[in-house]
Amino acid sequence: MNRLSSVFSKFLFATLLLPPSFAAGRRAETAPDTEVRLVVEADLGDATISRHVFGHFAEHLGRCIYGGFWIQDASGKWRFNDKVIEALKRIKVPNLRWPGGCFADYYHWQDGIGPAEKRPKMVNAVWGGVTEDNSFGTHEYLELVERLGAEPFIVGNVGSGTVKEMADWWEYVNHPGGSTLAELRRQNGREQPWRVSIWGVGNESWGCGGQMSPDYYVDLFKRYSTFLRPVSETRPFLVAVGPSDERYEWTEVLMRDAGRFFQALDLHYYSLTGTWSNKGKATEFTEAEWFELMQKALRMDELITRHSTIMDRYDPGKRVALLVGEWGTWHEVEPGTNPGFLYQQNALRDALVAALHLDIFIKHADRVRMANIAQTVNVLQAMILTRDEDVIVTPTYHVFDLYKVHQEATMLPIVLKTSPYRYGDQELPAVSASASRDKNGKIHLTLSNIDPNQGRQVKVELRGASGSRVSGQILTASVMNAHNTFENPDTVRPAPFTGARFDGQNLMIDLPSKSVVALEIE
Repeated sequence: MNRLSSVFSKFLFATLLLPPSFAAGRRAETAPDTEVRLVVEADLGDATISRHVFGHFAEHLGRCIYGGFWIQDASGKWRFNDKVIEALKRIKVPNLRWPGGCFADYYHWQDGIGPAEKRPKMVNAVWGGVTEDNSFGTHEYLELVERLGAEPFIVGNVGSGTVKEMADWWEYVNHPGGSTLAELRRQNGREQPWRVSIWGVGNESWGCGGQMSPDYYVDLFKRYSTFLRPVSETRPFLVAVGPSDERYEWTEVLMRDAGRFFQALDLHYYSLTGTWSNKGKATEFTEAEWFELMQKALRMDELITRHSTIMDRYDPGKRVALLVGEWGTWHEVEPGTNPGFLYQQNALRDALVAALHLDIFIKHADRVRMANIAQTVNVLQAMILTRDEDVIVTPTYHVFDLYKVHQEATMLPIVLKTSPYRYGDQELPAVSASASRDKNGKIHLTLSNIDPNQGRQVKVELRGASGSRVSGQILTASVMNAHNTFENPDTVRPAPFTGARFDGQNLMIDLPSKSVVALEIE
């Protein structure tokens, strides 16, 4: 899992992306009400920030798998996209959720094993009505996660499948030998089992996965989970379908009637402007739409808090994780593309949304121990966009790179008093932050300023520790809708940050407007 530091060191400092005062290392001008106070309890903290909070999602949807991870060479033979894999290894992808999404409850795993030329074809009726040739199946997916250095997260078919079908899949990938299914796996080229423990029992069963009531799904879950028994050294980590948005009754019923049977409950929530039938565009938007999207993103904190409160009543020891299995921005598709492919651009605005979400997940590290942004390549809030052999990374990708320092680090408690970002008669907290201490004792601080107009001066008090050196990177741009294209792939990219300095025992940070900053303190 290579770091991007060697790549970033080659970047020239782009004055186009930063205000001139920051290019020269001078203090940005701030209004009187833009001061921010941040206290970091550097000698406290007992919760570990799970690396799985920074997980990803790959569905058989649009060009995420076919044309993203899985591409054809000149002869028409399918192969892995090495450029995509190498880029994702740099941000330390911890897990990859697959095959859906809504597609999971249409997918029959035995269609995707054996010789590719003999695999049956199907119509992907849920996403675009295109032909699915099943050339990418279980073996290809599990080889992909091995190449990424990630853990697999398989979502089984409850909506149109059977208990036996899911139990057979579990046995096929996990049984060491002595069964017909294990022998079939060997015949298909895999001698040793993969030991896949993270297993979703259905997807969005309240919606595209079957339009079920919580009581009906509870009974189904208990039936399915009964037959996903430990195999050799592999014990199941079962993920139950959780709520969407504010479906608090779903959480109540699942935790009350089946909480002892699963290890995680899967919450889904997307941020968008406008309505589901009339969403805004990814790169053409007003400040009102910028504000609305930040407002929607910050709502994740309320949702996690309220669902966690319900979970606490039945699971005060927090044995069950709250997994945010689908999150991110959802805009209109790019003009001229298949509406069912959900291909959208990704601007600086999306990067700020990603930073807000990751801060919220870190804040709730005691309960939120896994999350999966939707989706990894060419779909929704993607890390990577591809065009034939060309690959570009998005502003959101860079946020995940800046935040990877928090993976498996100790979360440090913070107290943040921020001035507001005001738009009209509404306001939001302008600054968001996270702090952690890694295994080498270094403190990592990430901050974002969602105000697109004004910078903030942040005064940081490090309690229980002293610092003498600080270094960092910044992600920002001169305009709100800045984004990377195949013609200009580096419009939004990290640059060295010189706006942080020690003033006695305090760390002073000049945080520009619409920016994400990552600092390392020694």
